[in-house]
Amino acid sequence: MSVATAAFTSAVRPRLQRVLLTNDDGIDAPGLAVLEAVAAEIADEVWVVAPEHDQSGTSHSISLHSPLRVSQHGPRRFGVLRTPGDCVVMAVRHLMQDARPALVLSGINRGANLGVETMFSGTVGAAMTGLLLGLPSIALSQTFSDHANVRWDTSRELAPGVIGRLAAIAHDAPTCLNVNFPDVEASAAGPLTPTRQGEGLVEGIDVLPQTDPRGLPYHWLRFKRGARENAPDSETAAVASGRISVTPLHFERTDERTFAALTAALQ
Repeated sequence: MSVATAAFTSAVRPRLQRVLLTNDDGIDAPGLAVLEAVAAEIADEVWVVAPEHDQSGTSHSISLHSPLRVSQHGPRRFGVLRTPGDCVVMAVRHLMQDARPALVLSGINRGANLGVETMFSGTVGAAMTGLLLGLPSIALSQTFSDHANVRWDTSRELAPGVIGRLAAIAHDAPTCLNVNFPDVEASAAGPLTPTRQGEGLVEGIDVLPQTDPRGLPYHWLRFKRGARENAPDSETAAVASGRISVTPLHFERTDERTFAALTAALQ
C-alpha cells in the first residue's frame, strides 16, 4: 500500500447521503464508470447526469438557445444531449429538485486538466457550474502518457480517500477543487498536495485543415502542448513528480497588476 493510500484509508469518514456525478467525456466513458464505482463506496445515493456524447473543450458553456433532451439510462442515471454545465443545471434544478446533492463530482477525465487548460475543460466547467449553484464540487482527472493505456487503476484506488478528505473541506466553504492523479501506479503515488494552477502545458491552439471525400475543406482544432515554465507549487509540477494535485478554483479572474495600472492611468 502506498503512503498516499494508507493516509487516505486510515481515518473513518462518514458516508455522503447523495452525490451527483457528471463528466465531459460522455456517459459511456470509462472514467465515469470508475467514478461510479468510487462513489458507490462513499455515498448512499449516486446520481449520474452526463452528456450523451463527448463534450471535451466546452468549458462552462450552458445552452440558452437550444432545448435540452434527456434520456434515462437506468435508475438515477441520465444522459443529456448538451454540455456538462447543462447536465449539472438539469440535475440540480430539475431531476434532483426534491433534495440537492451533498457534492458534485466531475470526471474522471481521460487526461490531465492543468494550468490554463482548465479554462477550456468541460470537466472543470461542470464542477464550476456546481459551485455557481452553491454546491461543493470536485473535478477529477487521470493523467496519462499512453492514450491506449490510461492508469484507471490508480484513480480507482486513490479517489475514494481523496474525495473523502476533500469533501469536508469543500462543504465548509463551497468551492471547486481540481484534482489530478499522476501517471504512476497507485503504490508509487505521492501525497495529496495543495497546488496553484500555474501555466500548465498548453502553448496555443492549432488549426488542422483537411479535405472531405467530396473535396470540400474542413478543419480540426487541436491544443499545442509542450514544456512550459511552471512554479514548484503548480499542479503541473506536482503531477510530474508523481504527486496528486488539488487546486482550489474560483470565478474571480481579475488581473490585479493590470487593474492597478488601469486605475493609475485612468485617474
